[in-house]
Amino acid sequence: MCLYFLTLFVSSVFVFQLNNRQELPISDICLVPCDCRQDIDECFLGNPCTHSCINVKGGFNCTCPSGMSGNGRKDGSGCNGIGTLQISIVVGLALLLLLLVFSFWTHCLVKRRKLAKKRQRYFMQNGGVLLKQQMLSRKAPLRIFTSGELDKATNKFSDNNVVGRGGFGTVYKGILSDQTVVAVKRSQRVDQSQVEQFVNELVILSQVTHKNVVQLLGCCLEAEVPLLVYEFITNGALFHHLHNTSIPMSWEDRLRIAVETASALAYLHLAAKTPIVHRDVKSSNILLDTSFTAKVSDFGASRPIPRDQTHVTTLVQGTLGYMDPEYFQTSQLTEKSDVYSFGVVLIELLTREKPICGGQMDEVRSLAMHFSTMFHQNQLLKIVDSQVAEEAGMRHVKTVSQLALRCLRLRGEERPRMIEVAVELEALRRLMKQHSVLKSEEEEPLLPLLRDLSCRGEMNFDAQLSSSHDGIAKDESMEIILLPSGDLSC
Repeated sequence: MCLYFLTLFVSSVFVFQLNNRQELPISDICLVPCDCRQDIDECFLGNPCTHSCINVKGGFNCTCPSGMSGNGRKDGSGCNGIGTLQISIVVGLALLLLLLVFSFWTHCLVKRRKLAKKRQRYFMQNGGVLLKQQMLSRKAPLRIFTSGELDKATNKFSDNNVVGRGGFGTVYKGILSDQTVVAVKRSQRVDQSQVEQFVNELVILSQVTHKNVVQLLGCCLEAEVPLLVYEFITNGALFHHLHNTSIPMSWEDRLRIAVETASALAYLHLAAKTPIVHRDVKSSNILLDTSFTAKVSDFGASRPIPRDQTHVTTLVQGTLGYMDPEYFQTSQLTEKSDVYSFGVVLIELLTREKPICGGQMDEVRSLAMHFSTMFHQNQLLKIVDSQVAEEAGMRHVKTVSQLALRCLRLRGEERPRMIEVAVELEALRRLMKQHSVLKSEEEEPLLPLLRDLSCRGEMNFDAQLSSSHDGIAKDESMEIILLPSGDLSC
């Protein structure tokens, strides 16, 4: 019983001590006659220290970490200052961060050096040194771009900047630092055995200056595949305006585009310092600017032909439907190969038909062959665009068709030269303009009379126009469109 009351009394004393945060001497607690003195672990019952608490007989001691001062008690001054451990942690973290930054910087530096060496290797591999020598000796107006410039201009060749894809590369729209809009084309990989030829062709193309030829502004040889930079033409390709739009072009515009394209090809064949055969003439390589002026583009397959040679033997390249069959069989490239391809483009302008018609293999047919068949069967009206027939008249259409078929002759030597084609088309265009002027002058004096007759109710609108045998309303004044019997040439 005495033991029970003793235990209860000791517990009450401890609770009172904790609540009032006062230390009672052991002598006041152990009041039993047997002099039972038992130590109490103050650190365990309620840690009175801010950091480290050490229990001792009859009390406890509070200690502060190294580098800090104070009594360490919660009810005292506590521990002040920064401890060695905290300093060590901060210093360690700082060193780790510094090490990470240094490692990242070193990685970037090594990567940049590797990239620079890689670009330099590609530059040498693609004939960069030879190009610089040629530019100095021949004064070629060609700019050599860095890969960084073109990466920035094309937003790292983003798919959003793609404006065209073809057999000879992908074309991207780019904006240079001076805000010049350009077309950047990934060229074909350069064969090491043909580096000198590639550089020579670059220099030649840079010296081509014609209002109907897309200007080559420069190149970049620091990539695995050379990049060619051209002026940017905003209005798309002729192919799109012929086949992918519901708004047809007038025959006057089509004929003007044909004249401009023919004059550009004639310039490449004759006027350039070194004759150039385009080798891939087609409507998708004839671009139109904002005023619908034709610009011949994509010289990825072009080849210069020395003036003392009539042809060069090359690996056959071109587009199905436009390719010269003689070149396809013999691999001998001449300027007459461009004449054949232009003949197909001329038929496209007349008919708005694609060079390869039909979807199934057994239904595929060549536009050139089909047009020739319809012409010789006197069925031009069935294949010629109705708008062209109405604007120009069938006599004019027949004259242009005859010129196109002469361009499509199987033997190249029987085809006209490009300069002859350009002269004939220009003559047709001028005659058509004269006809339009004469026609308007003839109709103008009749307008007051027609108005007077209309007001009097004397106008007879049931008069029928005389028609020719092919169903086109015959306009006798179109007789002047016919050319003289002899071919025009320079």
